[in-house]
Amino acid sequence: MGRCSICGRPAAFAAEDGPLCAKHFTEWFEKRVRETILKYRMAEPGMRLCVGFSGGKDSTVLLTVLAKLLPETELIAVTVDEGISGYRDDTIAEAKRTVQALGVEHRILSFPGFCGKTLDELLEKHPEGACSVCGTLRRRILNTAAREMDADRIATGHCLDDEAQSIVMNYLRGDITRVTGQFNSNSADFFIPRIKPLCRSTERSVVAYGLVNKLLRPLHECPYTKYALRRDVRTWLGEQEYEHPGTLLKIAEGQEELLSRIQEKKEPKMLLHPCEICGEPTGNRICAACEKLNKILNE
Repeated sequence: MGRCSICGRPAAFAAEDGPLCAKHFTEWFEKRVRETILKYRMAEPGMRLCVGFSGGKDSTVLLTVLAKLLPETELIAVTVDEGISGYRDDTIAEAKRTVQALGVEHRILSFPGFCGKTLDELLEKHPEGACSVCGTLRRRILNTAAREMDADRIATGHCLDDEAQSIVMNYLRGDITRVTGQFNSNSADFFIPRIKPLCRSTERSVVAYGLVNKLLRPLHECPYTKYALRRDVRTWLGEQEYEHPGTLLKIAEGQEELLSRIQEKKEPKMLLHPCEICGEPTGNRICAACEKLNKILNE
């Protein structure tokens, strides 16, 4: 990799502008995250941020950087224990270690506390539906927790790779609602706004930041990943980014431009209202979380 283009020390990361040593890479990465927060007006001094904190690489880097960049913002790390045998215990242990080192308040919530069953129990008959069930319920739990703690925003560790993958997955599924986004709706009346401070940082740079700053330890991959469409999309997009650098950013910025044009048309709002079962916001009679739980529990 050569030498740092700034100071000549051994390089730790090959950035767009040239190789950087650990010190200058750390500064470069934190500057990029700070610029993203400012550009999208994600946070202001005095806010309370609920940080979705799994204990994995992305959320560990996110929490660490936010604690450093936003000293006047109150951070509350929320870990959702889905109940995945042989996996979640290790990440929760890492989460506890990190929050203790940072001095950040930590709350651990669980699937059994929400719906009476672990994810393993919910997926006993249909493990192939893991990501859909898990994602839906985790979003519900985080939104409820953030509302109860009077948080101004929910911060998640989604990086640029995650953003590009989600966009491509929506097209592959023909999910026009998500492609065009429900952006002209009254969702702000029901949901705590979400921010993604790492959304313009590649996964490669996130991992590198965690490694050079000694934040990460080896952890097992979620056992349900083998069923995920995201796994295949991640592999394909990784190949495209390697062959054509900048592909991930172009996908994300293209989606941003599309949404901007849709908003300019001022299309009629898609109104949300309380779910008939749980009272949480939905565009239908019954919200996605209750639909999934009803289907699983009544099989």
